[in-house]
Amino acid sequence: MKLVFATHNDHKLKEVQQLLPENIELLSLKDIECFDEIPETGDTLEENAKIKADYVTRTYGLDCFSDDTGLLVDALDGAPGVYSARYAGGQKNASDNMTKLLSELEGTNVRSAHFKTVVHLNLQGESFTFDGIVEGRITTEQHGEGGFGYDPIFKPDGYDQTFGELPSKTKNAISHRGRAIQKLAAFLKKNAT
Repeated sequence: MKLVFATHNDHKLKEVQQLLPENIELLSLKDIECFDEIPETGDTLEENAKIKADYVTRTYGLDCFSDDTGLLVDALDGAPGVYSARYAGGQKNASDNMTKLLSELEGTNVRSAHFKTVVHLNLQGESFTFDGIVEGRITTEQHGEGGFGYDPIFKPDGYDQTFGELPSKTKNAISHRGRAIQKLAAFLKKNAT
């Protein structure tokens, strides 16, 4: 079965491919020759995930899922949240985003945060939503080269390493995206033919 993952992000695509059932042929936006920058105009992660999946299904007539992820920091009243990818500006630069976040947390001991991923699936004319959350803390400096986004400054609860330091297999098993995709994968095993 062919299923489009509405992303241009090769890191996310690789991460998700490892978690889906083998009978799913996962296609990226590049694979279907969609080079559009799909606007994320929603006020919530749920809305943005739905906007992206609906765009692909409507435009290309393909079953599709999309995700949106946010880092919600308690000391910043849930920021950057839905604006996580463009926190430091429209250039969507992970290094700039981390620098801004660390700067805003300077001088505070309240470093609790959580990542949340919402997946919206359009399958055979129906829509489904799955989510995943992981609790943790923001470090005071970057650690590790792995992962992407805020991974080098997010230490999940119960671990001594950041997502940037953990092996990808471990990260995928416990991460917000991993948890949401595991729910999606379980659903697809039962319902996709």
